[in-house]
Formats: sequence, structure tokens, C-alpha cells
Amino acid sequence: MHEILVISGKGGAGKTTVTGAFAHLSDNAILCDLDVDAPDFHLISQPDKYQEHEFWSGYEASIRQDECMHCGDCRERCRFDAIKLEDGTYTVDPMKCEGCKVCVTLCPGEAIDFNIKKCGEWYRSKTRFGHLVHAQLYPGEENSGRLVALLKDEARKTAKELDLDILLADGAPGIGCPVISSLSGTDLAVFVTEPTPSGLHDLERVAALCDHFRVKGCVVINKYDLNTDMTAQIEAFCNQQGYPVVGRVPHTNAVTAAMVDRKSVTEFDSTMYADFAGIWNNVLSQL
Repeated sequence: MHEILVISGKGGAGKTTVTGAFAHLSDNAILCDLDVDAPDFHLISQPDKYQEHEFWSGYEASIRQDECMHCGDCRERCRFDAIKLEDGTYTVDPMKCEGCKVCVTLCPGEAIDFNIKKCGEWYRSKTRFGHLVHAQLYPGEENSGRLVALLKDEARKTAKELDLDILLADGAPGIGCPVISSLSGTDLAVFVTEPTPSGLHDLERVAALCDHFRVKGCVVINKYDLNTDMTAQIEAFCNQQGYPVVGRVPHTNAVTAAMVDRKSVTEFDSTMYADFAGIWNNVLSQL
């Protein structure tokens, strides 16, 4: 099975639009949304969940009131101001607790527990494009990289069960932990960029990350016709670094109209269907 990951150096470059088009065009792929902090592929795919699972990861402190000595040592030591004092009672604010364990370790009365916490949920769903594995990390929670790794493992299991040839993943933007985790086992990364100076800069960053982990990459230039000079600069960079430009997507109002209608752009517009069919074939040829 081949694993294709669609990523971009920043949000809003068109990554999910491209993934949605690929999902519509593929008939043998398991789909995976790896942007666990701010997932949006479900807006296009409209999944019907048939499995829901809790994601437990990370720890937070909790004070046992019947054993607390009310010395205030934990409050003094907490650098995150997570210990509250109200009416003579010390409690932990879970929104501020970073799980550093200082209070747990140094509490004179050993009255602070350190329990694993629920950080989010993950799902298996059916969509009109095929099966989808996706998740939602709760706001501000940690271990997004671990959740991404879990999703990829579950997607691989589902693909094996259904005898599917491709794992197609919509990755997170940027170059942080969830992106690094998503690169594990990936055969091909599709970089989506825009013809702007920041688009080129972000392309350079995400390409360097893939080079570091020895993941092969190719490039899709979104809205290429808005700045043809910048598009030429991006293509020159790609040629110099050896990244094939597998497609150029024109600016069109059909993308916005498709989003409003909760469809992939290839479902909405026949011209875009033809354009993306060529791009998808180019991507497959890189495998």
C-alpha cells in the first residue's frame, strides 16, 4: 500500500481542497484527516460515524482535599499559576495545568494525584468517497503527534481489512509535531503552495522538513494564475531542488461555491474535474 500525504507550509493554501479532489477521484483509498487540532476535511466529506473512541493522553494534577495540609507549597512552586486558592481550599485549574508534575513530586503531604486525562476523540466513518479515519483534539491539549500516529495505524488496519491500495491523508499545516508524525511511513508528500513570497518561503520550510526525513515530495501550485511571475519563481525553485510540479490549479470561484455546497471542487465543476484528474494521475506516477 502507498501512503500519500497532502501538506502545506501554512493554513489556507488549499490543502484540503486538493485532498478533497483526490479523494473524489480515487476509488481505492482509505482517507485520513491528520489535522487533529483543527480538522476540516469532514466539512467536504460529510462523514457518517460508525465508531467513536476516546483519546486519553497526557496527565494533570488533582489535589485530594481530605489529605491536603493547606501549606500552599504547590501554589508557590507552580510556574503556570495553575493552583487556585478559594475560601482556604487549594485546587488545580485544568486549563492551566501543564502536567509538569512539580507539585506532585514536592507536595509535603503527598496529597496530589497525577491522572491521565481525556484529550480528544477519534472516529471511523463512512463517506461518499470511502472510509475515513479522523479525530478532534480538545482545545489546548497536548500529544497531537501521538494522536496522528494512532490515526495512521488505524487507517492502515482499515486499508488492510478492505484491501485498499492507497492511504490518502490530509495533513496539518506548518512543520510542527503533527506534521512530523504524519511523515512516518509516507511514500509521497504533496506540497500545496500559492504564488506569493510567503508561499515560496513556506514551501521551502516544508520541503526541507521532508528532505530531512527522506520523504519524496512533489508540488501543486494553487491559484497559479494570480501571479505568474511568482509562479515562475516557485517552479524555478522546484526544478533546482528536484521537486516535480505535478499540477497548477487556476483561481476560480468554483472552489468557494463547492465549499458552501459541502462538496469537492471536482464534484462541483467539470473543468476542475478534468484539471484535477490530470494532477491526480501525475501524483500517482510519482509513486
